[in-house]
Amino acid sequence: MLSYFIRRLLLVPPTFFLITLLVFGISRMMPGGPVERQLQQAVMAGNEQNSSANEQSNSPLGEEQIEAIEAEYGYDKPILVAYLQWLGVLPKQALTSKAEYKAEGGKATEVDLVLKGSGQKALISVKAGEVVSASFEDGSQISEKGWSVIIENEEERQAKYKKRMNLSEEKEVPRYDPRVVVFKNKFQGLFQGNLGRSIIYGDTVLSMILERVPVASYFGILAALITYCVSIPLGVVKAINHRTPLDTISSIFIFVGYSIPGFALGAVLVIWLGAKMELFPLFGLVSSDFSSMSGWGKVKDLAHHTVLPLLCYVIGGFAYLTMMMKNNLMDNLAADYVKTAVSRGASFPRAVFGHALKNSLIPIATSLGGLITIFVSGSLLIERVFDIQGFGLLQFNSVIFVDIPLVMGTLTISSLLVLLGNILSDFIVATIDPRIKFS
Repeated sequence: MLSYFIRRLLLVPPTFFLITLLVFGISRMMPGGPVERQLQQAVMAGNEQNSSANEQSNSPLGEEQIEAIEAEYGYDKPILVAYLQWLGVLPKQALTSKAEYKAEGGKATEVDLVLKGSGQKALISVKAGEVVSASFEDGSQISEKGWSVIIENEEERQAKYKKRMNLSEEKEVPRYDPRVVVFKNKFQGLFQGNLGRSIIYGDTVLSMILERVPVASYFGILAALITYCVSIPLGVVKAINHRTPLDTISSIFIFVGYSIPGFALGAVLVIWLGAKMELFPLFGLVSSDFSSMSGWGKVKDLAHHTVLPLLCYVIGGFAYLTMMMKNNLMDNLAADYVKTAVSRGASFPRAVFGHALKNSLIPIATSLGGLITIFVSGSLLIERVFDIQGFGLLQFNSVIFVDIPLVMGTLTISSLLVLLGNILSDFIVATIDPRIKFS
């Protein structure tokens, strides 16, 4: 069995890489990426300024600003290179400084520029498109401090312009002066704990995920505990009392609850119990004055805001788990090994709880590994109804607004937990069911 789980664990990295690479490639083809969004925001801001100053602007963003945006999100590189930079396997150009210069034939040209990040003035000598020397004012070499210097000639700049504007090679483009580019190579990707910065919100992706994980975990843990602690005993009771009024009445309530979508129930509860009867708050997870409350007051306020959304979270899971528990137990009670135990003098309670119940829990155990996803799960629709800033709503907004770093960040966490959850489910089943062999 050990070798089986080792093989499963070894399959996690390639599966994860394939998932993220596929989504990364698709996201690069989607319209409305970071460059387009920044241009749109710049145009809107420029229109507001122009309307007050009665001026027109033909260039909302400069060339260097567009290039900086493309470099930050990897749009200046091929998909595979940009993906490896996102992983942190390949370095990215950081703290990039650029300065144009006039080439003077065979003579050396001196270029001065202030480096981003350090504020130091660099003195660079260029001759025939090659860097002759690059140093600081104190005489120390730029390369000794981890900086790199390259020259972009006119042809390279024109090629970048054609690629950015989707122009053919034969198309005439503006002439450019060559320029000096100074930068530092830095590894800043997933392996370094850097998931990038959100295009829409401006915050780091990791901080936004960490901010919403507690909300998802809070509802996920509560919903799982309530669902399993109620559904399993209820399924046992229904199996023992099959076709009795108790079984029939409980089945009616269970399937009625299962047929009502959680978000629809949430809307009804908000209108009736929240707006009309004013028994529960309408939105949010805590009140606006939560920080000024006492400890016990915070607990009561959180519980008051939790009741309605938690009810919507658990309502759908009751029917599936309860009926699975009932059907599994009834199948095992009808099995020969239980009949044999009863014929040998075992009491009915012992036959149920000593023999049949354990085997009936095995199919349910296959889903226990999926509980690991409660740390990032959640319901988009329920979160929207109750205006809860959870992980599901964050994922939805990242897709709707084409926030590529946020899409990749949430996907990374979700896919890893799903892959690990599948392995955990196999381990749980193998532990409680001696019939399972992974040889």
